[in-house]
Amino acid sequence: MANPIRVAVTGAAGNISYSILFRLASGAIFGPDRPVHLKLLEIPPAMKALNGVVMELNDCAFPTLAGIDITDKAETAFDGVNWAILVGSKPRGPGMERGDLIRENGPIFVGQGKALNKAASDVRCIVVGNPCNTNCLIAMKNSDVGNDRFSAMMRLDQNRAQSLLAEKSGRTVKEVTNMVIWGNHSNNQYPDCENVRIGGKPATEVIGDKEWLLGDFIKTVQNRGADVIKARGASSAASAANAALDHLLSLARPTAAGDWFSAAVCSDGQYGVDKELIFGYPLTSPGDGTWKVVEGLPMSDWAKGKFEKVLNELREEREFVKGLL
Repeated sequence: MANPIRVAVTGAAGNISYSILFRLASGAIFGPDRPVHLKLLEIPPAMKALNGVVMELNDCAFPTLAGIDITDKAETAFDGVNWAILVGSKPRGPGMERGDLIRENGPIFVGQGKALNKAASDVRCIVVGNPCNTNCLIAMKNSDVGNDRFSAMMRLDQNRAQSLLAEKSGRTVKEVTNMVIWGNHSNNQYPDCENVRIGGKPATEVIGDKEWLLGDFIKTVQNRGADVIKARGASSAASAANAALDHLLSLARPTAAGDWFSAAVCSDGQYGVDKELIFGYPLTSPGDGTWKVVEGLPMSDWAKGKFEKVLNELREEREFVKGLL
């Protein structure tokens, strides 16, 4: 067997991580011949629960699970890791605003950004904890790790959008390609209905209901997280965990020819976005963890308005946390 790949997961006793860890340990993500060493981070009050999770992982007897370390210190958790999945943060509850989340969670990512300096030279960091774009910016600005090694999760929004389009068109999710979520993981994100394709054809041709595409489709994707909270009394967990692993796989496996995936990465000015803003883009990857922004996609004047709105939101969030950068 190959050398173990070392994966850190924060908030490891929480609901999202609980749905992530068993798939990482089982070989479902990195393959049946690649052992995985898990490094799990929690806050001190949750360490007892984390011990229970470790018991369950061991009880599964996964052949690919090479080891588990648990700690309440970020420097220990990130020491030598190849992947860091930053889940740990206070989840959004009923009535909470984004500003509340930023105040609660921003300082966590200052310390974790600094602790990532202990990671392996090839580390890739995926921020899941919300507000993930701005938390990713905070971690990146507090770390010596290269900007191109940070990304924030837009994949849950992409998955939601693809599912809705598949249902509306009567096609399978696999047939919905070229889905991009521009901007921020927020209710101002722009799920692009103009460039997405269904069965190789523009979605606007396959789904003749333009009013739905420009209205209910976008609103449903934007507000899905809040709707889940209203329905189950808690934020998305299993679907968020699945999206985090989809995000990882999109970086670890080559992108299919002609397709792309959505993730928020450090802007280099593409599409007029401020440099170093963590912005949701269409990306491709050769499968080695690196990525490239797909440039030159057309936008109608209507779409440009949506794009500018979410860009301004991220600028405002950056200003809100400037003391942490």
